[in-house]
Amino acid sequence: MWIGILTLDILLGDIHSLKEKRSVVRPVVAELRRRFAVSAAETGGLDLHRRVEIGVAVVAADRAHCAEVLGACEELVARRPELEILSARVRYLSEDDVDDMARPEVISP
Repeated sequence: MWIGILTLDILLGDIHSLKEKRSVVRPVVAELRRRFAVSAAETGGLDLHRRVEIGVAVVAADRAHCAEVLGACEELVARRPELEILSARVRYLSEDDVDDMARPEVISP
C-alpha cells in the first residue's frame, strides 16, 4: 500500500475578499474529489485573500498509480486560468513508513 501526498501553494487572481476566495477554491477542491476519488482540502493560507494551499492525498496499491493520480490533479489545477501554482510538493509513504511512525518508542531503563 502507498500513500501519495500533493501540496500545492497557489496564488489566486483578482480576489478581494475571503468570500470571493471561497467561491474559487471550493469548486476546485470539489472537482478534485469527484474526478479522481482523492481526499482534497484547503490546508493553508486560510486567512489570506490571494494565497491558498490545497492538499491532496491518495491511497493505492503501488507508487506509480499514486504518481499518476497526483500528476493529473496538479494538471487540473494548473489548467485553471484564475490559479497560478507557485510550488508543488509530492511525497510518498509506503505501508512500512506508516508502520514505523505508528510504533511507540520503547525506552529501556
